[in-house]
Amino acid sequence: MAAAATVVASGSKVLPYWLTMTYLMHTFGELCLSPVGLSYFTKLAPQRFVGQMMGMWFLAISLGNLVASLIAGEFDASNVAAMPGQYMHIVYFSVGLGAVLLVLSRPVKKLMGGVT
Repeated sequence: MAAAATVVASGSKVLPYWLTMTYLMHTFGELCLSPVGLSYFTKLAPQRFVGQMMGMWFLAISLGNLVASLIAGEFDASNVAAMPGQYMHIVYFSVGLGAVLLVLSRPVKKLMGGVT
């Protein structure tokens, strides 16, 4: 979307496939992540806390939606030139968070105690 926003900011039009493909990638990502995440929550949580942990999973999703709405709220329809920068901030944040999670993955795997 950052590339499409750059084209739009220059005054040209882009095909609606950019938006369609973005929604498609988000949907595929959620379809891959949600079942695996819920499965690990139920495997790793103590038996009596499984319901609460599943609730925490959905709470995390709602907090992610809150952050996304706060980012989207910064969009100004009259300032189209700022769109590429806003999308690049999302890219930088996502890549940075992914790097942090990658660094934390090894200690978390040790804490999992062999649960696969």
